[in-house]
Amino acid sequence: MELSLVALLAGSFAVTALARRLGVSAPLLLVVVGLGLSYVPGVPGYALDPELILTLVLPPLLYSAALDSSYLRLRDNLRPIGLLALGAVLLTTVAVGLAAWWLVPGLPLAAALVLGAVVAPPDAVAAAAVGRRLGLPRNLMTILGGESLVNDATALTAYRVAGVVLLAAGAGYGLAEGLGVFVLAAAGGAAIGWALGWLVDRVRRLLCDGVLESAMGLLVPFVGFVVAEEVHASGVLAVVLAGLYLGHRSPAADPVARLQDRAVWQAADTVLEAMVFALIGLQLRAVVAGVGPAVGTLTGVGLVLVLVALVARVAFVFPTTYLRPLARRRADWTPPSWRHLAVVSWAGMRGVVSLAAAAGIPLTTMSGEPFPARDEVVYLTFVVTVGTLLLHGLTLPTVIRRLGVQASDESADALAEAQAQTDAGAAATARLDALDDGDPLHAQTVAELRSRIEARTNAAWERLGGPIAGGGDTPSAVYRRLRRAMLEAEREVFVRHRDERRIDDEVFRRVQHEMDLEEVTLLRE
Repeated sequence: MELSLVALLAGSFAVTALARRLGVSAPLLLVVVGLGLSYVPGVPGYALDPELILTLVLPPLLYSAALDSSYLRLRDNLRPIGLLALGAVLLTTVAVGLAAWWLVPGLPLAAALVLGAVVAPPDAVAAAAVGRRLGLPRNLMTILGGESLVNDATALTAYRVAGVVLLAAGAGYGLAEGLGVFVLAAAGGAAIGWALGWLVDRVRRLLCDGVLESAMGLLVPFVGFVVAEEVHASGVLAVVLAGLYLGHRSPAADPVARLQDRAVWQAADTVLEAMVFALIGLQLRAVVAGVGPAVGTLTGVGLVLVLVALVARVAFVFPTTYLRPLARRRADWTPPSWRHLAVVSWAGMRGVVSLAAAAGIPLTTMSGEPFPARDEVVYLTFVVTVGTLLLHGLTLPTVIRRLGVQASDESADALAEAQAQTDAGAAATARLDALDDGDPLHAQTVAELRSRIEARTNAAWERLGGPIAGGGDTPSAVYRRLRRAMLEAEREVFVRHRDERRIDDEVFRRVQHEMDLEEVTLLRE
């Protein structure tokens, strides 16, 4: 088992590296490679453990995405995000469930609704990767990202507590009770997440230690998810709210913690996303064995359900946008472009959460009877997941290019940054003037600090301008090029002194860290 896990991690990482080198979608390539390897002799059959995915993989991915999200932009787009994450998911649940009930002979309605619930939430990881690479407008990225943060909570809450599973299990669970539990689970998860974020924010202010703050941050998604699930609240919402709160409050954290957190969570995201998308493809052999000779018929049904899920999303996105009640419109409200809505409608890829939820369907009902058509539900979930990944993953870049939906806010960002940097430089200069004691011994230090402030402000404004006449570099570009060359020369000397045992490794690492921080700053600028 240990060797299989190492092979999975190493193989998925290698495919991800290849995808980045080729400039293609890593999630899509991972799924395709996994499908191909699932029948290669000697490749182990990887069983998808739903508890492992939902407890150890989903929380850190959601938490990292929430940390990197903009609370202010999410609040500005709360209505479209809420409609997609709640309304679109519930509509897809019903549409897919009814279609499956009609298409699969002998499939109970409750079991069909379980299928609808597990395939309802789109996984925006792959869509967001494509959007970032092709330069989607920030508003669209916010909507897609916000939807992915919340829709898993909607679908999993509907799947677990809204009644469909209990109805299928013969527990006599009523619709009213299911809706009540749904609301309580959502509210409880949000409250737990906010409380956890508030508590962690207060504790990290007392720690004043960047390493301890980062270590505590690694525990937050798991603590939030487990605590919420223990009280039958939404663990997904708890993790998302905690991440949004702490991300918005990150300026109060230690700068060492901020630098470490960004690097740690980016690395963790890469490994976890690679593993889960590879697992999707590797499930093929196991799910096909579960349905036996009916695989051909069920594959056709699954492809029809892919179309149903697509139509349901399109049928929800456009009417809920253009048929907005007049009484609720702001005076300055203008409807978004139909091209933007088309991209949102087409970003309906499903992911590992659907497969994990399907794998977690109980083998027997509460009365001891076998769960009706469990293998068929699991296989149809697999077909819909892989079908949407391949359909949207292969065509979404073309859709974005053909519609001409690209970001147009780079110049506005540069202007806003330059204006903010000017104000920040003025504030820094005023603070320096207040602290300057006029001591001649400190004059050179004060002059150097003023020069740094001026250089940062000039660099921000230079990014707004076009090329220099004659093809020359701007003063800031020259400074960055020369300073990086100087740092390289310094690093070579320190390496030589370390190798000659003239300085200890501990001293070398401390100096190297300082030079790395400066070089990273130069690269960013």
